[in-house]
Amino acid sequence: MVAPADEGVERTGGVRDVKSAARTLELLELLAARRNRPARLRELSEALGMPRSSCYAVLRTLTKYGWVRTDPSGTLYGIGIRALLAGTTYLDTDPYVRLAKAALDRLGEQLDETFHLGRLSGTDVVYLVTRESGQYLRAHSRVGRRLPAYSTALGKALLAELDGADLHEHLPAELLPLTGHTITDRATLAADLAAARATGHSVDREENTAGVQCFAVPLRYADPAGDAISCSVPLARLTPARENDIVTALLRARDAIEQEAMSVELGALGEN
Repeated sequence: MVAPADEGVERTGGVRDVKSAARTLELLELLAARRNRPARLRELSEALGMPRSSCYAVLRTLTKYGWVRTDPSGTLYGIGIRALLAGTTYLDTDPYVRLAKAALDRLGEQLDETFHLGRLSGTDVVYLVTRESGQYLRAHSRVGRRLPAYSTALGKALLAELDGADLHEHLPAELLPLTGHTITDRATLAADLAAARATGHSVDREENTAGVQCFAVPLRYADPAGDAISCSVPLARLTPARENDIVTALLRARDAIEQEAMSVELGALGEN
C-alpha cells in the first residue's frame, strides 16, 4: 500500500517543506528586509509569487498574533513587535554575544571608536552588537542590520576563513556596489581575502560607507568561524599609528574572547 502524499508538503533533498510555513517565513523575511517601508498586499504577493488570497490569509494570521502590524487603514503591512521580542531573546540567550559585548565595551572605553559583532548568515553579515563611539554617532542602531558580506570588514574576515564551495555558498551571483569603492570583481575580492588570511585581519576601505574605514578579525571558537568583531573609523582621523593601535587591540580582544568561550564550553561539558 502506498501512503497518501501529505497535503501542502514539498520534498527538497529528502527534507519535507511545509508550504504554509515556508510562505510565512518568506513573508516575514521580506517585511523585515524592507525595514521602515511598509508594503501593500499586492506588492507582497507579487514579490513572493504568492496568490493574493493566500498572502492575505497569512498576513491576517500574523497580524492577529503580533508578528505583522498594519497602518490605521489596514492596507499597509510592516514587521510587528513579536519579531523584536524573538530577536531580543536570541541576543539575550547567546553566550558568545554576551562575551563579545563585554569585550566591545572594553575596546570602546580604551579607544572610543565604534565596534561591532557580526555573524555570517547566507551571503550577508548580521550585526548582533554595536558599541558606538562618543565621537562619531550614527542616526540608528546597527543591531539586526544585514549587509552583503563581501562589502564589509566583518564579512570579509569570515569569508577569508572559507574556500571552494563553502566560499561560493556565501557570495551572491553578482557583487553589486554599495559605494564607489566596493569590490565588485571576484578576482580582486579573492586577492583581498588572501591578504586578510595572511595578515589575520580584514579591511573595508569605504566599501560599505563612504568616508569610513573598518578593520575586523574572525572569532575562531567555531570551525569555520561564523562570528567576527570590527572597528569603524572615519578617515578624517585615521593615521597609520591609529590603525596599528586598532588592529592590535582587536587581535587582543579576539584572543580574550576565544579563551573565555573555551572556558564556557569546558564548564558546560563538566556540568554534563
